Amino acid sequence: MGLMMIIGLFTYRIILRALGVTDYGVYSAVGGVVTMSLLVMNTVASAISRYITVGLGKGDTERLKTIFGTSLAVMGAFCLLIILLTETAGLWYLWHKMVIPPERMGAATVVLHTSLIVLIINLMSIPFTADINAHEHMGAYAVIAILEAVLKLGIAAAVWYSSSDKLVVYAWLLVAAALLSRGAYAAYALRRFPESRAPWRTDGSLVREMGAFAGWNFLGSGAYMLNTQGINQLMNLFFGVGMNAARGVADKVEQVVRQFATNIALALNPALTKAYVSGNKEYAFELVCKGSKYYFWILWVLALPFFTDADTILSLWLGSVPPEAAFFTKLTLLCFVIDFTPGTLNVLVQAGGRIRRYYIWTSLTASLAFPITYVAYRLGAPAWIGYAAFAVIYIIKSIVMMWVAHKETGLPLGDYWKKGLWPALAPGLMTLIIISFIPEVLPAAWWRFLVTAALGAVSMATAIWQVGLTEGEKAFVRSKLPWLKK
Repeated sequence: MGLMMIIGLFTYRIILRALGVTDYGVYSAVGGVVTMSLLVMNTVASAISRYITVGLGKGDTERLKTIFGTSLAVMGAFCLLIILLTETAGLWYLWHKMVIPPERMGAATVVLHTSLIVLIINLMSIPFTADINAHEHMGAYAVIAILEAVLKLGIAAAVWYSSSDKLVVYAWLLVAAALLSRGAYAAYALRRFPESRAPWRTDGSLVREMGAFAGWNFLGSGAYMLNTQGINQLMNLFFGVGMNAARGVADKVEQVVRQFATNIALALNPALTKAYVSGNKEYAFELVCKGSKYYFWILWVLALPFFTDADTILSLWLGSVPPEAAFFTKLTLLCFVIDFTPGTLNVLVQAGGRIRRYYIWTSLTASLAFPITYVAYRLGAPAWIGYAAFAVIYIIKSIVMMWVAHKETGLPLGDYWKKGLWPALAPGLMTLIIISFIPEVLPAAWWRFLVTAALGAVSMATAIWQVGLTEGEKAFVRSKLPWLKK
């Protein structure tokens, strides 16, 4: 994960300089479907992984083969629907509503089509990646993900030296990268897991069940897409591609952090699902609490340097960036922390299988951010209001998530607050107060963000040890680090 982050950050630096602000703004606005695909993949993969994990737990090989074949059929149906919507409503919106420089409309159309191809490739690979996840073969993820990161670095170099339309070249090379990387996941699953290479079979009742399950998951991820890519489109309509470029920089930072966080979640989700479906609810609830606080701690440490020195970090990383990029990056990371921290609640409810009420309530709550932003922009509000609306609404959504998870699974809300949220938030708030004084005592310089990162990590670790860890967790850490004394 660390290697992927370094390669990813360096790759993006090359791409932004190669494309320029205008073309990158076009790609961010039109090709947002690629960013969207990452979220859709993670959400639907967790749903399909749930079924495969349950099948593995029951030890029914024939049933597992049916589950895998049905997963492919369900994803194929969703892909046909997405193709229909993109090639009709998507094209109409691009040609008639989006604010794109006329001379770049042809390239923007290519970006729309290639982004759709990447999305379809990613979606059809979900049953294979979910199978790897359910079997907990994390080494395969590590190897293929690193190869994918290196491949994208090569794409950046090719775009830099290309004499053709760089945006078009970039779009088509991403299609090639998706084919190679997703093909590698499929090849690994086909070689290692018998259910993935069995003759395709489907079960009518299972199709309906999985279709409904995936559909409710799409509803949840659709609300998030409305509040990210939807608001990105609102920025395009009200502020133009320059603001999309600034948001694109912030989104890239979030994408790198999201990939890091999602890979960590992959290690916890199968264990949580298996614990719940096997009837060990107490252990499942313990994992929910631990997961939330671990997610917050990791994301908060990564975000802290940006809260005080985003301008310096972005200038060192990318050179010249749009003026709003640093502020947008701070807000983006804050919103991501708010959204991702209670993510274990999603896994718990999915493990229980009763997701209808959960996704109706959480999706309706989350969807409020988009209309609020639209009204605010119509009234003349600045672009950053979109982030503020997202943050407030998603705090409310987290409360709704806890309430519905309690109703559907029996999760004790008092325990989730005492063992999950409070031990997560307390060290974070203490560390934020400490580093907030750094800009007051140190001048803005390239080395200040290193001081912030180091002080933030040390103070966060100290606060976690004092108020965040249970005695059992402290004993485990001492067993690995004997020099730590009571």
